[in-house]
Amino acid sequence: MSIREWQGLNIPVAGEFALDVAHTRVGFVAKHMMVSKVRGNFAEFSGKIVVAENPLESAVEVTLKAESINTGVNDRDGHLRGDDFLSVDKFPEITFRSTAVQNFSGDEFTLVGDLTVRDVTKQVAFKAEFGGAATNPWGQEIFGFTAVTEIDREAFGLTWNQALEAGGVLVGKKVKIEIEGEAVRQQG
Repeated sequence: MSIREWQGLNIPVAGEFALDVAHTRVGFVAKHMMVSKVRGNFAEFSGKIVVAENPLESAVEVTLKAESINTGVNDRDGHLRGDDFLSVDKFPEITFRSTAVQNFSGDEFTLVGDLTVRDVTKQVAFKAEFGGAATNPWGQEIFGFTAVTEIDREAFGLTWNQALEAGGVLVGKKVKIEIEGEAVRQQG
């Protein structure tokens, strides 16, 4: 394993890593009818993490296939893919590109970057945690991480809603994005 010590952590030496789709979940949570939460995920995605010599200069790029959204309910998923929400025919990808790594303390840091949903790009900040580095049973160098943020879906043009007779709305304005992942060193 090519690791190095940096501020008390064992981190990978500089290089390029790809998200391990089999061991990564890109999920989200939104309020439903003001009383419960609906969880979902994106089944198809890719991502690249470049670990820099100076870890604070590392970079992340992630692309989600919008049509792969899955909440476990076909009718709801169809609605989310349609023009009221993601409009996947016009906007097939959701992207994130980091612009800064900030506030590093212990194994936690803030990953700032540009999130593009539909045709709207906004800066977001993920609270991230480095999970550690290891070599898997196949000899591949990996590291794990968690990243969480909350966005206002309406700021990205996802404004559809329905008023409830008892007050409130059908779909909450805030969406929590949760990523649990592993990345694998790329050779070459």
